[in-house]
Amino acid sequence: MGRMPKFWVEFILMQNKERYLPDANRVSVVTAVVLLTYALTRLVNAPGFTLTLQLPGFYFSYPISMGTAMTLVAAGLTASGMDWMLREHPSIKTLQPARTIEHWLLPALTAFIIGVLLDLLPSGSVWWIGFGFSAAILVLIILAEYIALDPGAPSYAIASAGLTALSYALFLLFVIALRIAGARLFITAPAIFLAAGLVTLRTLHLRLGGHWNFPWGIGVGFITAQLAASLHYWPLSSLQFALILLGPLYALTALADRLNEDIPIRNAITEPGIILGALWVAAVFLR
Repeated sequence: MGRMPKFWVEFILMQNKERYLPDANRVSVVTAVVLLTYALTRLVNAPGFTLTLQLPGFYFSYPISMGTAMTLVAAGLTASGMDWMLREHPSIKTLQPARTIEHWLLPALTAFIIGVLLDLLPSGSVWWIGFGFSAAILVLIILAEYIALDPGAPSYAIASAGLTALSYALFLLFVIALRIAGARLFITAPAIFLAAGLVTLRTLHLRLGGHWNFPWGIGVGFITAQLAASLHYWPLSSLQFALILLGPLYALTALADRLNEDIPIRNAITEPGIILGALWVAAVFLR
């Protein structure tokens, strides 16, 4: 065989030097460990317990099951595994400071939401289909977050858009799961506040070039949680409830992004207002 052209040699060396995808072995290890955690919830039967708190005029009780515990473990494993993979990213040393917290928050939230959804699915083929779909979602989130570490990566725009879309989709599924599970108001409101706040923070962080906008994150989370609390006892289906909450979450986050670009308020509210109206109209007709 003839010698490889010098151009291709330099190209391959450059790709190896500036890798924009994580090591396949690390991705496999993290994914396998997290999926094993989910599988153990169906293979191991362990008694749960009830967390209780007695206060004057108030009695709090919440059952803690094997599924709840393993879901929290899966979220922790995903966060630590994501940090482990990011530490070998070629661009990690250029970050000041070299932190990765913003890149494992969404994967950890994804692992938690997946655990909640899988815990609601019945055993059998339906659960295994959901299990396989969850594995694909988890891998996509990991790959996208790895790419998003370096804004100069060729696929950064695609990864950023994918993370944003998946964030909204996961929030929708999370709210549906809370509604199906019949979670009480003191669980639903804080959970939605945290989920909506994290989605807003991560979305704006991607769009604003690495800037954390905590006032908007806290504000959007609070408004979404307040709306959830006011609609908690309404006779709404799970899908209707989730669509109603997704509307202001998307609209307010998009509005924050447009205001940051110094777009006039009249123009800034047009697209978010259309999406908000469309989601609420869909909530009226979909059950």
